Amino acid sequence: MIDLHSHILPNIDDGSRSIEETFNLIKEAKNVGFDAIISTSHYMENYYETDTPEREVWVNAIYENLQAKNIDIRLYLGNEIYLSENIIKLLEEGKASTINDTSYVLFEMPLNAEPMNLYDLVYQMLQCKLVPILAHPERYSFVQKDPELIYDLIQKGVLMQANYGSIIGQYGEKAKIIVRKFFENKMIHFLGSDVHRQNTIYPRIPEILVELNDLIGEEKLEELTNTNPSLVLKNKRINIDEPIPVELSLKEKIIMNFKK
Repeated sequence: MIDLHSHILPNIDDGSRSIEETFNLIKEAKNVGFDAIISTSHYMENYYETDTPEREVWVNAIYENLQAKNIDIRLYLGNEIYLSENIIKLLEEGKASTINDTSYVLFEMPLNAEPMNLYDLVYQMLQCKLVPILAHPERYSFVQKDPELIYDLIQKGVLMQANYGSIIGQYGEKAKIIVRKFFENKMIHFLGSDVHRQNTIYPRIPEILVELNDLIGEEKLEELTNTNPSLVLKNKRINIDEPIPVELSLKEKIIMNFKK
């Protein structure tokens, strides 16, 4: 399996706090079946701004250390970029990174407010031959109330990465309900741990995989955890299923609008 979304580099963002924790996280990932991790540290202007060369040094040094210890897991460089009108400039200047220097770029939005220029920025990325991947669409409060937005973004060329933890309620009942809808409606293309701390999500991966296998089947699970991320790393095109618009039941609408 390939972890498409992680925060394993030490003292770069709100993820790993030490090199020791970094290696512990990697060992946890290896123990539950991951053979590759894409490091997607946050890049947020004026807040998390460790540039590509410095993060690349970290990734290479950690990988060499793993090889010396005969720990067989591959590491790749990326970013989780906080959506900004400067996103193209940040990539061109080598401040932020695409995934493994490919056309695929992982981005996130504010959790509680849809960016007014969202469609303009998506259009800019597509015009620059980039393939946008939206991190954890199920976590945004405005998506939970109006999941039609995700269907619309997919139709425009945006791919979706769900968090493993969402399926077991790690981010609350609303995210759990919506992510199941997205899986059922063929609207998720990748999975990521979004790991920040040891002893959190990685040890729970085996039980999550069982639940996902029951929900979407073994073939689709293989596609999301291995096939599609492998294509990303090789900068190859991903063929996706036609998504189905999400319809919330009355009970689900009430939960999304009123439950904390």
